[in-house]
Amino acid sequence: MTVEARLLNNMAEIPAAQWDALACPEGPRAFDPFTTHRFLLALEASGSTGKGTGWLARPLTLQDGGPVAALPLYVKSHSQGEYIFDHGWAQGYERAGGSYYPKLQVAVPFTPATGRRFLCAPELRPALLDAAIGLTDQNQISSLHITFCTGEEAEALAGHHGLLHRITQQFHWENRGYGSFTDFLNDLSSRKRKMIRKERETAQSAGLTIRALTGDQIEPAHWDAFWRFYQDTGSRKWGTPYLTRAFFSEIHRTMRDDVLLVLAFDGARAVAGALNFIGRDTLFGRYWGCVEDHPCLHFELCYYQAIDWAIAHGLSRVEAGAQGEHKLARGYLPTPVHSLHYIADPAFREAVSRYLDQERRAVDEEIEVLTAYGPFRRVSSED
Repeated sequence: MTVEARLLNNMAEIPAAQWDALACPEGPRAFDPFTTHRFLLALEASGSTGKGTGWLARPLTLQDGGPVAALPLYVKSHSQGEYIFDHGWAQGYERAGGSYYPKLQVAVPFTPATGRRFLCAPELRPALLDAAIGLTDQNQISSLHITFCTGEEAEALAGHHGLLHRITQQFHWENRGYGSFTDFLNDLSSRKRKMIRKERETAQSAGLTIRALTGDQIEPAHWDAFWRFYQDTGSRKWGTPYLTRAFFSEIHRTMRDDVLLVLAFDGARAVAGALNFIGRDTLFGRYWGCVEDHPCLHFELCYYQAIDWAIAHGLSRVEAGAQGEHKLARGYLPTPVHSLHYIADPAFREAVSRYLDQERRAVDEEIEVLTAYGPFRRVSSED
């Protein structure tokens, strides 16, 4: 096969059917809803990415009469909204006299969720990687980062062109064949089982009505409420929220069947909510917020409602986003997360490689220790 690399100016330049044939060949219910054309275009159309945001979309494709491979590629002028942190690398490189930014990022903006990044058949990955690294070198860009790729992609490509493999961790919930939330609770130690029951009772004793909405059950007014929640959380955690109000209107228009919106109502007024995206076998928790504080409501909406919904709909896992060791006690266990990094400067690449070797050992130890403290029953449990 003779292929030609083509760099696009935005997602609108490629028809949705062509992109999605690569991003989600399994059909409309994608394994990863975040690499679909509709999600990436919603970011652009809403102004959440684009000029002035530090996320400039430059999708990279391989063409053979039509697109046969694609990368969700961005030119970055900062390291915000990535969740695989390289701020220290940037500071070190610039102290040494280099220019770390702009850099190239293969990622889904603002979305710490594992998914395929090389949207093609496995045999085309090396050619797609060659094209991306060629762009990096030809434009004298410091680095190329492929974040939240699958473990299989990372193992297959690590070492190509000196590509460095980084391992970090998140907390994910796994469905062990549960038929109900009670089955899940019965898999826990008695102490953790009692804790979760108490937290659910506390959250539900506030007199609020909790509704899990998807598809046409979601109304524009629900997004107005969730925007207020998102603004509150975003301003406290990041200073400035990443997403615009128009983004939520876009996903209502094009993606509401991919969305699970869990809202808590005081009468007719929504006071808190959690936004999830639905994959083929995974529920991806993304954002939470509230305008009233109620004890344990965060745990109920973000974690327990997500587990309940995943079990009821036969999903195999819930990914609850970045960070948060408090998730461990609630059934979310530490899970490796993978990324790949190309550093153009050989000396700096060697320094980063040494750092990653040390970090990987620390992450491996942390995962082992945290897993041992997990809430699940052991053979010699108190039960």
